[in-house]
Order: sequence, then C-alpha cells, then structure tokens
Amino acid sequence: MSAQVTVLKNGLRVVTDRMDELDTVSLGVWVGVGAMYEPAEINGISHLLEHMAFKGTTTRSARQIAEEIEDVGGYINACTSRETTSYYIKVLKEDVDLAVDILSDILQNSTFDAQEFDREKTVVLQEINQSIDTPDDIIFDYFQSCAFPDQPVGRPVLGSIETVRQIQRETLDQYMKSNYTPERMVVAASGKVDHDRFVHLVEQSFGSMTHKAGLKASPAVYKAGEYRENKALEQVNLVLGFKGVSIAGDDYYTAHILSTILGGGMSSRLFQKIREKRGLAYSVYSFNAAASNGGLFGIYAGTGEKETAELLPAICQEIQKIKQSLVGREELMRAKAQLKAGVLMSLEHPGVRSEQNAGHLLSFDRLLSKEEILQKIAATTEEQVAQLANRIFCEKPAFACLGPVGYVMSYDRLMEALQ
Repeated sequence: MSAQVTVLKNGLRVVTDRMDELDTVSLGVWVGVGAMYEPAEINGISHLLEHMAFKGTTTRSARQIAEEIEDVGGYINACTSRETTSYYIKVLKEDVDLAVDILSDILQNSTFDAQEFDREKTVVLQEINQSIDTPDDIIFDYFQSCAFPDQPVGRPVLGSIETVRQIQRETLDQYMKSNYTPERMVVAASGKVDHDRFVHLVEQSFGSMTHKAGLKASPAVYKAGEYRENKALEQVNLVLGFKGVSIAGDDYYTAHILSTILGGGMSSRLFQKIREKRGLAYSVYSFNAAASNGGLFGIYAGTGEKETAELLPAICQEIQKIKQSLVGREELMRAKAQLKAGVLMSLEHPGVRSEQNAGHLLSFDRLLSKEEILQKIAATTEEQVAQLANRIFCEKPAFACLGPVGYVMSYDRLMEALQ
C-alpha cells in the first residue's frame, strides 16, 4: 500500500497516497459532520457552511480565494452529504503549500461577513428551488423522508426553504467552531506528494486546533412508507426501496453485488427486462446506499404516465425472482468483475483515492487496502447473495413517486406484489 497515515498531537489524521507518475496533487479536508447531525430547526446548516467557507476570511476576500487558486491553474470545490462535508483542491505539485494554506484559512478564519451571508443564503435558496424543479433529483429526498420520517437522516442535505431562511450568522459560526474539530477531521492528499513534508505543512496550519464537543448523529430507524405527488410532468419518477446494510457490515460487498446483478449495468436483470425486452423505461437502476448507522437498498425508474401500470409489476417480478432462486454462477462472476474493475479503475484518479482514504479513516479509523476489498468481493457466494436478497426484500418498502401518477399501483397493492 502506498498510503501513509500520521495522527497529529491534537488528533487530526493526515493521509497521503503517493503517485509518482503524476505532476499534480489532489488534496482536501474531510469533516465527519453532515445533514444527519443537524437538529430539525437548522436543517441545511452543514451545506450552508460549506458555501460560506469560500466567502472570505480574515486575510482573504472571496475573490482572492478564487483568484489565488486559479492563478496557479488549480481547482477548488466542496461537497456536503448526510455524513460528511469535504473541501478539496487540485493543484500542480509545486503549489501544495498554497493549497494547504487556503484550506486552513477557510476552515479556521472565515469571517461570515453579513452581506456575503445574506447573499449566499439567497444562492442556497435558489439551489433548493432548482432541486425541487428537478424531479429525478428531488425524488430521492422524498424517498429518504419516507424511509426515515422525522429523523435527521431523513431530511434533505440542502435543508428546506424555511430552515435555511431562519439560520443566523451566529448559529453558523458556533456550528463550525463546535463541529469542525481535529478528531473528526481528515486531511488527505494523493498524487506527487511527499508524506513527511505534507504532514509538516498540515501541522503548521492545523496543529493549533483544539478539541470541542460537537453534535452527535442520531440513530437511523427505518420506518418505510409512501410519498405520492401528482404533478404535471412528462414522466413519472419513482424510487422503491428497503432497509439496507451498514457500511461496516459483513454483507456490505454482498449488497453491492446484489445491486449490480439486479440493476447495476446494461447486462443487469432490470435493464434487460424493463428497457431492452419491454421498453418500459429509459432509465432504470438499483443502488446500495450504505451509511455508518444503516442504509437503503433501492431501485429508481423514470417512465411515461401509462407505462407505470406495467413498470412496477415488472420490477416486483424481478425482485421475486431473485428472492426465489440462486443467482447464476455466470451472473455472479460478471458482477464481481464489474466491482473489481470499478475498484481498480477508481485508484487511477488521485481525487478518488484521497476521498476513499479519508472515508476509510472517518468510518473505520484505518485504511482498507485494495487487496482486502478485492478479497471480500471474491469471497462472496451465490448463497450469500440469495440470503441477503431474502432479508432485504422481505422488509416493508419505502416508496416515492412524482409526476402524473394516476396509473401507479397503490401502496397496498405494491406490498402484495412484493410478498
């Protein structure tokens, strides 16, 4: 393994993954806090904070942050999820010092200027409205809310119009100070990077950070249920899902194999049956969304109004088939090959390697080698896939649909079709 990890005195973890064939470095800070840590009244604050981190510090204006990175041809961005918030930069190898300094500056010295704060809240509200106007995006928020109603993990990452409007600068500042603490942060870099020198840079920039008690994530309790909205759209967007697996569970890779077989590619059962043989949908796929405190296994499809009358029964038939008989040896080997290739191909991208290494440290407090991951994939049997399919698909479903839903079967009929 080319990756090395050093833990600073204040608990901050630093990981590098050297790739000598490159002339660039992808680096960033991953913080183990996101939407599932938020109280209901400040839902969306993690995402709003991600935006505000670029809006000026005690030493740089928002424009200077952007210009200093782009002056050297670099790229800077950020992302918020339910469990993490990340800030990442890609630069040439000789500009790593600048990148570390900027990351340190925006995460420790942001001023949250009042005018910038009001302006950026408006930008985030526009982003929320854009999501609402994008049915194949917002449907996943509705689905998540069905699966975990009235829980942080069931609320949207962006927050709502009401909650974002109510967030105050002082609340944002306190949220950052309480939750952006060294023991829940990872600084990761991949590419043409020297570990010892990078650790020294990070220690100089982040070493004075101290521990503070932050918010803790609430347990995720799967409830199931339905969201159905009749809306004048060209297509019906729907997500059918079930209680899934934890990212740390023994069946995590089995769930990925099950998803690959069922709806993970052009050779998958759902693609072949729904699109190729019956032409019922342009887009149909399954997904395994695992998290630290549980997860969801789901199927998405988008189709025309009248086609939904046939689409859902056809999906249920494929679920019943995979429950009632072992998957074929050929199918299993094809799914394993797809996952293996995905793992190895992802390692060709320094940004992905940094993200994976940071994710491993946040989730497991250790790195997982590619050999360990590939061994777990290779060891999965037909019997394990069948057992997991029967466990997952015996759960009460969470179901969300949006669009002209007049031909979508009722929730009661859906449950009958899955039994």
